[in-house]
Amino acid sequence: MRMRRLIVLLFVCLGMAAPLVAQDQEKAVWTIESAEGEIDVNIETGMARATNGVVVKYGDAMLSAREATLNQNTGEVTASGSVRLERQGAVWTGDTLQYNFITGKIIARNFKGGQIPYFVSSGAMVGDQRAGLYVGAQSSITTDDFAKPGYSVRAKSVVVSPGESIVARNATLYLGNTPVFYFPYYRRSLRQSPNRWTLTPGYRSLDGAYLLTAYQWYWSERLDGALHLDGRTERGVGLGPDVNWHLSRWGDGGFKYYYIHDLDPGVTEANEPIDPDRQRVWFAHQAAVTSNLTAKTRVRWQADSLVLRDYFESEYQRDPEPSSHAEVQQQWPNYTLNLLAQPRLNKFQAAVEQLPDLQLSGLRQQLGRSAFFYDSDTHLGWYRRRYADDATNAYSAFRADTYHQVLLPHTFFNWLNVAPRIGARFTHYGESDPEGRSFPARDRGVFHAGMEMTFKASRVWPGVRSRFWQVNGLRHVIEPGLNYAYVPRPNRTPDELAQFHYEVPTTRLLPIEYPQYNAIDSIDSQNVLRLSLRNRLQTKRPLGIEDVVHWALMADWRLKPRRGQTTFSDVYSQLDLVPFSWLALTSDLRYGLHARRLREANHGLTLTPNTTWSVNFSHRYMKDDFSSGLGVGNDLYTSTLYYRVNENWGARAHLRYEARENLLEEQQYSLYHDFRSWTGALTLRFRESRSRSDDFTIAFTFSLKAYPRFGLGDDLNRPSLLLGY
Repeated sequence: MRMRRLIVLLFVCLGMAAPLVAQDQEKAVWTIESAEGEIDVNIETGMARATNGVVVKYGDAMLSAREATLNQNTGEVTASGSVRLERQGAVWTGDTLQYNFITGKIIARNFKGGQIPYFVSSGAMVGDQRAGLYVGAQSSITTDDFAKPGYSVRAKSVVVSPGESIVARNATLYLGNTPVFYFPYYRRSLRQSPNRWTLTPGYRSLDGAYLLTAYQWYWSERLDGALHLDGRTERGVGLGPDVNWHLSRWGDGGFKYYYIHDLDPGVTEANEPIDPDRQRVWFAHQAAVTSNLTAKTRVRWQADSLVLRDYFESEYQRDPEPSSHAEVQQQWPNYTLNLLAQPRLNKFQAAVEQLPDLQLSGLRQQLGRSAFFYDSDTHLGWYRRRYADDATNAYSAFRADTYHQVLLPHTFFNWLNVAPRIGARFTHYGESDPEGRSFPARDRGVFHAGMEMTFKASRVWPGVRSRFWQVNGLRHVIEPGLNYAYVPRPNRTPDELAQFHYEVPTTRLLPIEYPQYNAIDSIDSQNVLRLSLRNRLQTKRPLGIEDVVHWALMADWRLKPRRGQTTFSDVYSQLDLVPFSWLALTSDLRYGLHARRLREANHGLTLTPNTTWSVNFSHRYMKDDFSSGLGVGNDLYTSTLYYRVNENWGARAHLRYEARENLLEEQQYSLYHDFRSWTGALTLRFRESRSRSDDFTIAFTFSLKAYPRFGLGDDLNRPSLLLGY
């Protein structure tokens, strides 16, 4: 009796929607198919009946069953036997079904359906698929898509609104067939992840036993976040909130705060004691005010230099010295205007503050209908250079810089690309403030000229084929290049100017043309010819055209070297080999012509023959280089092995070894298990340290498949996340 009343009440509520949704189906065509049986159609009444397997299609809906009776005039169908209904991405299955293709109203028994990641089963259900509302009795809700789910919420009544929410009343949480908890009212949003706890228990020799917890909460589409509460037996209790907002046209952002009274804070890298009250603040917001106007801000503050290393290791590995800034950008078809403010919030970091910097960039554009092209770059602002924990050498000043360039690109003989260029730069430096070092006001002028020449040649061998080498035709492409740059000695050399944007030590070749070379205050004379050569050997493979070999060579010939420079720069070689679709090899070399020795080598191998196992191996070698500021080199080997034992078990091992010191810097081993509705990983890591005691960590992480805790590949790219950091 109650079920009949429920059905009647629902149809009364949904009846007003029927005429509206019926209009969408007026032009649809009926399609009725039967695999083995016969189809009996009465043209006068519009009735049709099919048995022994039938498929009915109308508009965007498709129904299959063992037998069905259809009224084409009203759109009503009665089906039984392995019934399956698909419409707009939703799938419903059951024993019997009454459904109206035109109005979308449905009555089903012993059904199962829902929207990923939630699945609902019920003894009886009524609803309107077009209006998006379903009511069921004696129902079960779970994210475990199995006939016998590992856990479920069983309720006397449930209301499902696809894409919106699931609401259950008089509900009980079951683990298997064991009742665990009673919910008078249970609601889960289908728009966002539901409120839930994440736990990471573990032990670390530096922290003691720990339990890292976070309560992930969802308020609305505009507001969500988390509350962290972490306990470490040897470090204390840490806590803090995360808040994320999503304001549509006003932008997205977030705020994070974390605090811990550290029982054993240790010392800084300068061997100074760390304040036990350790904190960090993180704030970010960005918005597209209009299609061409964007604004964003980022604040990164921390109480000491090692907060991220000790408590947010994955962030520390990506950016050990995060900066803060606020920026507004306006774009036009040929120009971009940027206003940037970048203060230093952490006194233990060296930084160049921009308070603020206004930049107008002219994108490369044609001058009228002429053959000339023009680009420009103009900066002006107040800059302050500050050193870590040192105020005696700091200095600040106003600086205005403008650069303009004209190019005349042309193609000769339909294959030779030539682009001569000429430009000029003027920079004004105001007198520096007397807070440390002092620089008088100065003006500097720079002239720049150059020319780039490139061409491309290729040859095809369509008949070259090899099943073993996965080759289906070959094409060789060669691209030689010459780039000449000439800058006469400026009227002011770098040692006479305040250095705000300066060259930093690097193992790579710096750009030789402006504005790509952006170390404005380090500009000096230049007379150099950059030589480059690229080779590509390509073939056709199932995923398209692929480079089997890609080899690039590059070096600078300094026609008039500056003091401290050699005639020829180091020679750089970059080689990528993909002899098979499952094997990739890389090689980056830097060879010093003057010293006649290898200065840097990076090699890598990635082997993925199948989904069962994969290997990644790399070697990085760099020679000591104190003269250019790069410091101590290394001879580092890393390897990663993954093996999938079966559908439920997998393992990964990661090793990092420094050959110079015979030091196995890091070992990490992870064992993965699929618990059907959730996954778990047991991870062990051991580190040998140069500056502090050895570090041993063991942790267990788990995640519901319906709401993954980590992104795809995070366990490989950011392995410390498996330890909770």
